Amino acid sequence: MMFKKILIANRGEIACRVIRTARRMGIASVAVYSEADAEALHVREADEAVLIGPAPSAESYLRIDRIIEACQKTGAEAVHPGYGFLSERAEFAEALALAGIVFIGPSAEAIAAMGDKIAAKRLAQEAGVATVPGYLGTIPDPDRAVRRARRLGYPVMIKASAGGGGKGMRIARTDTELREGFSSAQSEARSSFGDDRVFLEKYILEPRHIEIQLVGDIYGNIVHLGERECSIQRRHQKIIEEAPSPFIDAETRAAMGAQAVALARAVGYRSAGTVEFIVDRQRNFYFLEMNTRLQVEHPVTELVTGTDLIELMIRIAAGEKLPFDQNTVRQTGWAIEARIYAEDPARNFLPSIGRLIRYRPPEADGLRLDSGVVEGAEITLYYDPMIAKLIAYGADRNQAIERLRGALDGFYISGVRHNIAFLRAIAESQRFVDGALSTEFISEEFPNGFAPPADLVLADKIMIVAAAIAERRLLECESNNPHDPRLAAWHREPLVVLLDGRPYPVSIHKTSSDYGVESPVINDTVITDWRPGEPLLRLGSIDDDDVATVQIERLPGRAFRLVHGGVVRHAQVLSPRAAELLMKMPKKQPADTSRLVLSPMPGLLTAIIVEPGQEVKVGEPLVVVEAMKMENVLRAERDGRVAKLCAKPGDSLAVDQIILELE
Repeated sequence: MMFKKILIANRGEIACRVIRTARRMGIASVAVYSEADAEALHVREADEAVLIGPAPSAESYLRIDRIIEACQKTGAEAVHPGYGFLSERAEFAEALALAGIVFIGPSAEAIAAMGDKIAAKRLAQEAGVATVPGYLGTIPDPDRAVRRARRLGYPVMIKASAGGGGKGMRIARTDTELREGFSSAQSEARSSFGDDRVFLEKYILEPRHIEIQLVGDIYGNIVHLGERECSIQRRHQKIIEEAPSPFIDAETRAAMGAQAVALARAVGYRSAGTVEFIVDRQRNFYFLEMNTRLQVEHPVTELVTGTDLIELMIRIAAGEKLPFDQNTVRQTGWAIEARIYAEDPARNFLPSIGRLIRYRPPEADGLRLDSGVVEGAEITLYYDPMIAKLIAYGADRNQAIERLRGALDGFYISGVRHNIAFLRAIAESQRFVDGALSTEFISEEFPNGFAPPADLVLADKIMIVAAAIAERRLLECESNNPHDPRLAAWHREPLVVLLDGRPYPVSIHKTSSDYGVESPVINDTVITDWRPGEPLLRLGSIDDDDVATVQIERLPGRAFRLVHGGVVRHAQVLSPRAAELLMKMPKKQPADTSRLVLSPMPGLLTAIIVEPGQEVKVGEPLVVVEAMKMENVLRAERDGRVAKLCAKPGDSLAVDQIILELE
């Protein structure tokens, strides 16, 4: 019998996603929420909602007893765990079973078998699945880790036994990096999973991260739905995923799928699950881990296979058979997902919190948006900083990329820092277009972090036109007089667009419905319906059907902040003389903060490693700040002596709050 009511033991976009599928299936939904999520979208969308505790997840979303109480209170017959939180806790599935509530996921035994990464690798070896060389015993201290790493040969990967989501993982290339990374990985694993066991694996050079989506029912039918390429990662956290992979051929796909199914069969797997592999340049693949839950990136598989994985999970949990077999699975088209995070790419991707003052997702053919927020929602420091997932679908990879680019240009968010321009820069890169991916993609393509390009690029040329037309439109709206002398001046003399301080002469004239723009970098006739105050300025070309979208924000001093094609610039439109004088103005020097250690983000000060009077050298760790479930080690940027501690462990820190002073 199909369930009448299910509870979603999660929050954010995945809770909303499960609620929508349940509603389509005619199943009532129950949301649970913490005090921080009282106004959250998943609470509004569910048929019922139950408060389960304070903001920290350990006191709310990780409380098994309170979730069971919520089921009993509302009459929910089953629980969908989403991903994260309790989704891979065998004790959660067991507790639900004891309470007579169905867990929409695999058995507790399968979760336990695959949830321990060390035990999972042993099981994989027994099932004939290729595994990465490594030491599968628990390593108790850094000294023994160093001895094991020397036998394996550097580089090595430190991994939390109970890990997932990039937490508790570090790459070490030397003894020093291993000792430091070992302690940090242990601490992060303990904080995230309550289990600080770690093990070592050989780190595969130029690796690609490719995974196989599985689904199995209680009758022993197990089918794979092809692969997803998840190689573009930052700090072991996936940010762009696609299906299929541009690297995998039919033979490799079949072999990976067969091994994934063999592993699932070895543990009697049911429900949706994913087997992750690392793949080298010769398409040799090695088992990484099995995620006994739905993956964040599941939409790309849904789009290319025409399935609803959440519906399948619900139907399997209700006792239904899979409605297809391996021979009928087909992949059609291409799908690419970009994860929108509240973080600041210009400050080493540090988390950002605040209210979404404006939130305007794009709307176009071939797009899907999975989101758990609305305009006005609060991004807090308690949970994962993901705002939404933007998925572009096309008949082939090139069309999917073009749709993703246009959608990212038109996705407008203000109130928090975010990574949209960075994602757009990735989608613009030739290496991404060529499909030459690896888990080192970001560190290799952006070795100096995310910064504006030093040279003039195509995006700059479009932004020069946008800035000139925006200034003209501002004057038109201010004057309401076609004979205004300020407008007439635009025809008498050229103007100068200062783009990040670099001058570009521009001439512009207007006919009844379009603007003619002439400069050394561009010569075109364009149309736009932009009005001052709107965040998106769309430029259409008279010569072709292309439309370029520029995000535009008015700044003090008749300046603009412009974003297009993954490039962020500041612009002013001035007369040649005004531009000449402005460029001669002295630049205000920032205050000297070299003696201060400032918190780069809002977060919790979990540890101070140094003491007053202690001598420190460049690069030595000083303090640890935790934000959004990730640990960030702040290091000395100069030699010196610790003069004063200005905060203590346990303090909540604001951005740029002083933690300690050096002398």
